[in-house]
Amino acid sequence: MLFLQLVLFVVLLPGGGSEDDFQETITFRIILTTSFYNHSWTQNQGSAWLDELQTHGWDNKTGAFSYLQPWSKGNFSNEELMEVEKLFYTYSIRSPSIYHNHVTEWQLEYPFQVQLVLGCDSHFGEASVGFMRIAYQGSDLVSFQNTSWWPSPEGGSRAQQVCTLFNQYHVSSEIVHKLLTDSCPRFLLGLLDAGKAYLQRQVRPQAWLSTGPSPGPGRLLLVCHVSGFYPKPMGVMWMRGEQEQRGTQRGDVLPHADGTWYLRVTLDVEAKKAAGLSCRVRHRSLGGQDIILYWGHHLSVYLILLAVTVPLLLLIVLALWFKKRCSYEDIP
Repeated sequence: MLFLQLVLFVVLLPGGGSEDDFQETITFRIILTTSFYNHSWTQNQGSAWLDELQTHGWDNKTGAFSYLQPWSKGNFSNEELMEVEKLFYTYSIRSPSIYHNHVTEWQLEYPFQVQLVLGCDSHFGEASVGFMRIAYQGSDLVSFQNTSWWPSPEGGSRAQQVCTLFNQYHVSSEIVHKLLTDSCPRFLLGLLDAGKAYLQRQVRPQAWLSTGPSPGPGRLLLVCHVSGFYPKPMGVMWMRGEQEQRGTQRGDVLPHADGTWYLRVTLDVEAKKAAGLSCRVRHRSLGGQDIILYWGHHLSVYLILLAVTVPLLLLIVLALWFKKRCSYEDIP
């Protein structure tokens, strides 16, 4: 019964989705991590993610879900969501006993972590059969395929023993199969529809150039910054004319708090060869009109601003001095 409860709450756990019109594959994942510190002390952390966007949090003390997006409930009713919360909380309290009771048999060593990942993929608006995997200490242990649990090749004898136990619950396996092939994909498509406006939005990037720390004598580290764009796929390359520069180094795409993204792309070049280089930015929101920033042009703009600003400031200072002097001369 315990494993059956695990199955029910995990598959029904609500998640978030996105429309596939702008991305070939969208992956929705539910992650539950249980940390085993000793035989009497465990801690659970749960969340749900749409690719890299977190759609749900979970309070392990009250068992309540937090809906991080306005559309995170999808098309589930409040009654369904409350039932899922109860199942999830029940599992989080009772499931650790499965591993505690088999510490010796499965050669588990405190402290350790067990992570369950369940999810669905959506390809161009069509949801695929769901998946369920369990990992031990960050390494794959077992996965559910078709109607039964299968050991991971890297799981060794421990994975074989876990499968032997889990596959004894035939009714549970049938429920897992049904929920992964029906409930999870159906719920994902409901979320994709509920979050369509948000997930299909397009936000134009802002781009600018700068220099980074000097790589060495006579060299420059050119930096192309691209910020505030959505969706995530972004093409940035340092160019000379129409030729891509092979030394281009792409950083990680980092999230902003508002759901948009930031990317930093660098190029290490000889200072004397920097002239004529440009940074090309390609993104869906630009409608085919790439942003091209030429190295040296931004410096020219700064020089122009200085050339205009400095004389203007001098004139203002001179005028104030002259006015002040005249006021003194008018005093009898």
